[in-house]
Amino acid sequence: MASKRLRVAVIGAGAAGLCAARHVLNYPDTFLPPVVFEASDQLGGTWVYTEQSGEDAEGWPIHSSMYHDLRTNLPKEVMAFPDFPFNPSLPSFVHHSDVLAYLESYAEHFGVQDHVQFRWQVNDVRPVLGDQGTASGWDVKATVRGSGLTQHVSEHFDAIMVCTGHYAIPFIPPIPGLDSFQGCLLHSHSYRRPEPFAGLTVVLVGAGASGVDLAMQLSPVAAHVALSHQGPPVCGLPEDILQVPRLLKVVKEMVVFVDGSVLQPDVLILCTGYRYRFPFLTLARLGLQETEYGVGPLYRHLLAPQHPSLFFIGLCQQICPFPHFHCQVLFALAVLRGHCLLPSAAEMEADAQGQLDRYLREGGLARHFLRLKAQQWSYAKELAKLAGFPPLPPAVQEIYEAVRARRLHNVGTYRNVNYRLLGPDAWEQVWDSGKAPEGDGNAE
Repeated sequence: MASKRLRVAVIGAGAAGLCAARHVLNYPDTFLPPVVFEASDQLGGTWVYTEQSGEDAEGWPIHSSMYHDLRTNLPKEVMAFPDFPFNPSLPSFVHHSDVLAYLESYAEHFGVQDHVQFRWQVNDVRPVLGDQGTASGWDVKATVRGSGLTQHVSEHFDAIMVCTGHYAIPFIPPIPGLDSFQGCLLHSHSYRRPEPFAGLTVVLVGAGASGVDLAMQLSPVAAHVALSHQGPPVCGLPEDILQVPRLLKVVKEMVVFVDGSVLQPDVLILCTGYRYRFPFLTLARLGLQETEYGVGPLYRHLLAPQHPSLFFIGLCQQICPFPHFHCQVLFALAVLRGHCLLPSAAEMEADAQGQLDRYLREGGLARHFLRLKAQQWSYAKELAKLAGFPPLPPAVQEIYEAVRARRLHNVGTYRNVNYRLLGPDAWEQVWDSGKAPEGDGNAE
């Protein structure tokens, strides 16, 4: 007698959710077609641009943090899913609209869009416990929005893939006096265009990707731009962008930095990152808890040890995202298919805790635990080995590291380079518009 096919719920139709659904469809002998729950009316997740911020016309929160002129800070040659390249006619560093078009093509090519339930907001995911106390299945409750009517549905699944992303809930640091600021205060999540800030003095807090990008966008139109951050100076910023130390406190119309210097900005933009949030899960019920870095303990950063049919795809940061999702999804499906045997729940929890302990002993900050950086490559190789799928091509890592080095050398020019994959372990640089290389030439 044939074994029962498993029904998988995928929560979120961004890049991670589309990847999950695409690979579930690849194993029709094991899985029923997936159900992809998407709260908005469009696939693409954070890559869907809207001029709106805050809430939409129906009072639902705007998920995307995309701004109008965003170009990727990774080249398409390493951003792509391993089984679906970008259009080769595009430059390496593409506009956000090109990424959305890519995801739409990916979904169409693999037949994923037929399985997306748009405007279905997941409210509750809870395990149906079997004899051993682990989940024998999952009940999912959702609210369906449409044509002025709201209905509630409940469905049963064998496994859950949480693919809701982590660029929607702004993290507001506890800066003393922030509530007293008398100018315009916003988070980069709500930034869309530079024009509203013309002629104003703007202080940006944080020199991550968004802080640096916004500073460069605002520089030509704002009266003054200051970038407040800790660490070494960012190389390659326009000379008129003032780099100042970490923000210490806010005193009404003034901001005070740790070196005692003071500015009086019209606008304060917090480029301070995002929080993880899973309002549809009761973490304690699942043997999980909120942590400084997000949620844990998770085996291999993605699996709930006490409920090994619950997977969190894409929690890690400072990674090459689409290939990373690809590896995590294939590992999760190998577990569900019985091709990757797991240790006991206690052993998985001990493994996760041991990894965190080692990270902290080596001087890492708990809140940065999921920032994999260079570790992402050994992580991906380990998942491939455990689950028996092909590892990522070496050229992907090599280009990624080359771009990283070039970005550190000059944030203003690193996107002038195009890259070309020549094979799984061969690639080349192609200079934009005949521009000569600056510096020694190797970059991420």
